Amino acid sequence: MLLNPTDCTDNLDSFQSLKNMKESRSLLCSILPQRVILSIMGTLAIAAAYTIRSCISMAITEMVVSVDDGNHKGKAEEFLSRAGTKYNWTQTQQQAILSSFYVGYVISHIPAGLIAEKFGGKWTCSLGVLFMAICNAFTPLTIEYGGWMALIAIRILVGLGGGTTYPALGVLLASWVPQKERGKLGSFVLGGGLIGSMLSNYFSGLILKTYTWEMVYYFWSIVCVAWFILFTLTCSNDPGSHPFITEKELAYLKKEMGQTKRDDDTPPTPWISILTSVPVWAMAIGLIGHDWIFYIMSADMPKYFKDVLKLDTADNGLYSSLPFLCTWIVSILSGFLSDLLITRDIVSITNARKIFSTLGAIFPAVFLVAASYAGYDKEKVILMFTLCMGFLGNFFTGLKVNALDLSPNYSGSLMALTNGLAGMAGVVVLPIVGVMTPNSSLEEWRFVFWITLGFTILRSVIYIVWGSAEIQPWNHRPARNVTPECGIKVDLMKKDKENQNNQS
Repeated sequence: MLLNPTDCTDNLDSFQSLKNMKESRSLLCSILPQRVILSIMGTLAIAAAYTIRSCISMAITEMVVSVDDGNHKGKAEEFLSRAGTKYNWTQTQQQAILSSFYVGYVISHIPAGLIAEKFGGKWTCSLGVLFMAICNAFTPLTIEYGGWMALIAIRILVGLGGGTTYPALGVLLASWVPQKERGKLGSFVLGGGLIGSMLSNYFSGLILKTYTWEMVYYFWSIVCVAWFILFTLTCSNDPGSHPFITEKELAYLKKEMGQTKRDDDTPPTPWISILTSVPVWAMAIGLIGHDWIFYIMSADMPKYFKDVLKLDTADNGLYSSLPFLCTWIVSILSGFLSDLLITRDIVSITNARKIFSTLGAIFPAVFLVAASYAGYDKEKVILMFTLCMGFLGNFFTGLKVNALDLSPNYSGSLMALTNGLAGMAGVVVLPIVGVMTPNSSLEEWRFVFWITLGFTILRSVIYIVWGSAEIQPWNHRPARNVTPECGIKVDLMKKDKENQNNQS
């Protein structure tokens, strides 16, 4: 069959266009390293997941009858008929709804970590967030036909998707980020939840001011679907399989990390060694202490501002977002400072993790208690909450990246285990808070904050004494497919090459 010259020209033009596109992508990667692009998209992954996790905290302030209206029993029916879509849920029911996410969140952590280690973190992370977005979009319909119990069920499903994010990103970071960049890039990525919480609170407040609470769920689901498309087009499981990474960056990562392509033949996770590791349990307890504070702030701060400080919807969204902005800024600065102290041999990696972990534990709890003693002074309370969340930012370069220190090879499983255990704080603490604050009074919240301070001091002592950032012995994988014959062949090949060099 004869070829038409025009077809050949078209094919050449198509080939040249493809070549030009690849050169453009390579140029982008040379300007902005691919590990930085992955870090940005990883940050947005957690941010996207947190918008869906957190949006209910703002939405529920307009979904339910407020404490003041509920206390006027004679006007309750009048208020309900006037409000239309509002529900007369008790404080205990509301806290059960807010905590239900963490049930699914805890359950999916370990399976997600194992899947990410076996098949890579890209699809584990992206499909998890997509699943969250789909379930979240069906939330208003679920409430309409099933009530608050059905809402709990669908929030558990949302949590199942959310539980994949940290384990999958732990695997991706271990594949992409060298140890000496782990403080700043790790803090940047794992601090994405702060960006998500900040954006969720602020924009949800604006949406609630103009539209109904149902629009909050639809809006954030659309945002997460957009992220899913962008992430899947720009990211890969590892540097060795990325089509547009530069040779310079690949050589750098090879030098710093030794391996730039995932090994799909993953040996079984050494669970017995992990579960009997003292540094692992010290990290897990530290994470529980952090999440105790973080979940109270992210889930209950909008309710505190409305029920105690009587802020309106728009102000609530604004002032609920400011503390998370402060946390994110501090997490970035502390990440750079931590890496600087380590690279200049001022402190060891272990001591750096302990210093920043302690700063991110004690001071937040102290300012939390101080907020309760500021009474009803809005400016002082907002300042105390902002300082609380600001110091909490030190946690990310302290404890949050610790799983990557202890075991780069099994970081997915390790992060799944410890972060899953920490997620139990949401399952247990939030319902207890609901029982302890039936009237959402200042005195009830003060007691909650004092208990938080006590546990925070205990967890800090445990991590200071038993925490570590040294690579654990069980991280090293056993050599595979090595036989004496193979060793002999390698030795003979080396000797032949040496003889050839000597002869030349």
